[in-house]
Amino acid sequence: MGIKKGNVTIYDVAREAGVSMATVSRVVNGNPNVKPATRKKVLDVIQRIGYRPNAVARGLASKKTTTVGVVIPDISNPLYAELARGIEDIATMYHYNIILCNSDLKEAKELQLIETLLEKQVDGLLFLGSEITEEHRKIFQATSVPVVLAASQDDQGELPYVNIDHVAAAKEATNVLIKEGHQKIAYIGTSLTNTVQGLPRFRGYQAALEENGIPFDENLVRIGNGRYSSGYEAMKELLDKDDSISAVFVATDEMAVGAIHAVQDHALNVPDQVSVIGCNNIPIASQVRPLLSTVSVPLYDIGAVAMRLLTKYMNNEEIQTGQVILEYDLELRDSTRLKNSDLA
Repeated sequence: MGIKKGNVTIYDVAREAGVSMATVSRVVNGNPNVKPATRKKVLDVIQRIGYRPNAVARGLASKKTTTVGVVIPDISNPLYAELARGIEDIATMYHYNIILCNSDLKEAKELQLIETLLEKQVDGLLFLGSEITEEHRKIFQATSVPVVLAASQDDQGELPYVNIDHVAAAKEATNVLIKEGHQKIAYIGTSLTNTVQGLPRFRGYQAALEENGIPFDENLVRIGNGRYSSGYEAMKELLDKDDSISAVFVATDEMAVGAIHAVQDHALNVPDQVSVIGCNNIPIASQVRPLLSTVSVPLYDIGAVAMRLLTKYMNNEEIQTGQVILEYDLELRDSTRLKNSDLA
């Protein structure tokens, strides 16, 4: 009776190759102390009978699983898809596998996923995009597994993170609209209870108005969920109530595209009558017409730098700083009258 491939063990390989299990182990683990002829014989048997090393058993023996857990709000969101790509590329470079989990920005689900990943003996954990509550902190403090935040931040300075300055980015985006001469500038953002992005971007908008002597008007503020339809509905509502609005800063590109379409459905021209600027610079920003002006957040780099930082913690490498703030840029296209050259 032949060996069922799902049941092939290191013992089967050793028996078929006529060598010891220790020799098979050395071949599988790349140990150079094996004669070339013996190595070839063992590898031929491995290929023929379909042996796959048991990663769980190897992890128990080495106390490492070469696996990293990633808790991400929504992989279908282009924002997080780009972050995940940066994580994956660096993980592959350093020979780590990824377990990716969607949390839907629900705290109970986040906590459950974190516990599950720790039970699976991951070597490290990347946590993306949500506020760090005391419940999160309790779990992170109780484990010896390194944790790095990506596109999030720990205001208490206890956890390492990689992010941008969202207040400064929103302020700079709003200043573009102010430099165009607008006085009635609307804001479409995400939940102000989100202290990672929602609240900081709103505060950046407020700061720009204040520093330029423009009164803040809460009637010009709408809160959406970050996606296209909420941006469209928010802009439609704003224009229905006040069609003299001449500019809007939108805290995500998806909502900004919705806002552009709402402006156009009101028979208004972007940017001649209403300027629109978004934030993040996801691919849709360069696909809509007119092309969307936006804050270019280094999404891929945030993921890549966070993963590299995590590898340093996992391998006890020297770390200069655990709190990394990356630079952002303005990408001024056709939805604003100002262009990058005008800011030089």
